[in-house]
Amino acid sequence: MIKIKVCGLREIENLNEVGNLNVHFVGLNFYHKSKRFIDHSDACKLSNYKAHLKVGVFVNAKKQYLLDMVKIYRLDYVQLHGLETPEFVEEVSAKVKVIKVFSINNKEDFQNIDHYKHCEYFLFDTKTPLYGGSGKMFDWSLLDNYHGDTDFFLAGGITMDSIEAIKQLKHPLFKGVDINSGFEIEPGLKHIGLIQQFIKLL
Repeated sequence: MIKIKVCGLREIENLNEVGNLNVHFVGLNFYHKSKRFIDHSDACKLSNYKAHLKVGVFVNAKKQYLLDMVKIYRLDYVQLHGLETPEFVEEVSAKVKVIKVFSINNKEDFQNIDHYKHCEYFLFDTKTPLYGGSGKMFDWSLLDNYHGDTDFFLAGGITMDSIEAIKQLKHPLFKGVDINSGFEIEPGLKHIGLIQQFIKLL
């Protein structure tokens, strides 16, 4: 079964609507430059959400801030989008499960991935000047260059039009997709009907 992660949720009402869907993870964005940066005034409500595994998205965050957010929001995973070192990932993984993101543009982008030994999952996203959020898919044929041991998710420009391409993926370590901007009414507000349709057709 392909796992589905709905990322960039911000409003508790919308999060509760997603709670009724057959997805596996929800993502809360803690990167202050993101349009989907969460409103900390809802911290209590967000921390009590239990319908799916909660993933906190961070970019080059200090370890203490990251661990504070894990505690406050009761996060099940952290997703590291920045230039975090293997040593940093190892330290964090002793406290919480880690999803490490790698930006992909060519086969050379897979070269140093095997240095990251303490991740629950990898996530391969489209390389951009920023940290994700391009709304564009990278060339998934490049996945033939990944020969690691860690299961991975795919992100970057996934929409309803991506369904057939997802079904065609045969890589043995492909486990799921991370959907975001392609299923939004506006940044941080997800289109529930569209996600339902995606799940049904996938």
